[in-house]
Amino acid sequence: MEEVMDRNVEEAALSLAVQNLYNDYAFCVDNTKFEKWPDFFADECVYRIVSRENFDAGSRMSTLYLDSKAMLLDRIYGMNDTIMHVPYHQRHIIGAPRLHSVEGDVIRSEANYLVIRSRTDFFSEVFNTGRYLDLIVKEGDTLKFKERVCVFDGDLVPNSIIYPL
Repeated sequence: MEEVMDRNVEEAALSLAVQNLYNDYAFCVDNTKFEKWPDFFADECVYRIVSRENFDAGSRMSTLYLDSKAMLLDRIYGMNDTIMHVPYHQRHIIGAPRLHSVEGDVIRSEANYLVIRSRTDFFSEVFNTGRYLDLIVKEGDTLKFKERVCVFDGDLVPNSIIYPL
């Protein structure tokens, strides 16, 4: 009985830690703290944005595919210094993550997301909806994304995706 209680406490603590990772990630990108965005990822990582149609078909074609922390840093440079776009704010609403598996220091999880985009010259709008499919690793006492795949529901996105989802 005590073993079951200990295991339940460990599972609850891990679920809370993953939820906190998702919450901290959303706080970072929603508050335009993009220079901190790569800190949520392991050094060897993948960040991918892909339509559900392409994902379900097993296609590697993606709206955005970054396969290292260096590419994440390059993306931040591009967002801040080279990509011409009308600035906007975004707000994430993220469902509770579902932990699919835990093997050693590797966690597979999934959560639904909704991103609202707001601009000063236009009404707020639903910008993107979908689900995160994540591979999370423990680095010491810290959880980091080894792989974050953002599978968006529609085939089209309004304009381009500049900021991280």
